[in-house]
Amino acid sequence: MTQSELSALTLHARGKVRDIYEAGDDLLFLASDRISAFDHILASEIPDKGKVLTQLSLFWFDHLRDVVANHVITARVEDYPEPLRYFRDQLRGRSMLVRRAKMFPVECVVRGYLSGSGWKDYRQTHSICGIRLPAGLRESSRLPEPIFTPATKSNTGHDINIPFGEMVGLVGGAAAERLRELSLGIYALAVEHAKNRGIIVADTKFEFGTVNGEIVLADEVLTPDSSRFWPAESYRPGGPQSSYDKQFVRDYLESIHWDKNPPAPALPEDVVQKTREKYIQAYRQLSGKELEL
Repeated sequence: MTQSELSALTLHARGKVRDIYEAGDDLLFLASDRISAFDHILASEIPDKGKVLTQLSLFWFDHLRDVVANHVITARVEDYPEPLRYFRDQLRGRSMLVRRAKMFPVECVVRGYLSGSGWKDYRQTHSICGIRLPAGLRESSRLPEPIFTPATKSNTGHDINIPFGEMVGLVGGAAAERLRELSLGIYALAVEHAKNRGIIVADTKFEFGTVNGEIVLADEVLTPDSSRFWPAESYRPGGPQSSYDKQFVRDYLESIHWDKNPPAPALPEDVVQKTREKYIQAYRQLSGKELEL
């Protein structure tokens, strides 16, 4: 599914991957198979990617339910309101009915390893988001302890790392402290769970909102789109790692020297299939279940 067209439903928003529809007082989240890289939606889709994102998020929402509330009402199409059930074939396995949350304007990023934009910042300043790190770390090094590095979105869609003090200015001191505490706690639980299944969670980002004044975990959680997942058996610090996420796609795009301006290129079939396999394997290892196709 590249783009949903659910007639008679009001489209609330369309992101890089998710289409969000009005469902009375609630929202319907529908994950497409679109894939983005370097802030552009690519011309190819990854079959079943939306099902991986939805079903893995649902696994984590359930796994973390005693730690933090979440926005999910149900993912059983049979339990959706009647107008939604008409589209059951499009919705099954890749959608969830959620409570409408007032979202915090920050992404709550936790890093346990030095990679991506964190590695770039470290090479320039030996710090990330104002957090000073030891000298001598290499790319993909494990950090002495996980760090909380919030980010905001600019109008162009790029994540912008910000210091914690700036986050306080955006959401208030008490909320910032609570979001940092929740993010680090969830990350620690995820790391332990993934470790037992042969996966390193190098970093991840969470999104939170409030429903009736209560902080809830929302959007997607610990998926290959929002996290870096590395096979533990092949981990070697000192360079890039093989991964279960879309780093494989980014590496291909770098190899063809795309200038990161539109139009975004299509992916070769072997890259599409390899990426699909990586996403499904991540789901299988982390959840211990087979993907519902």
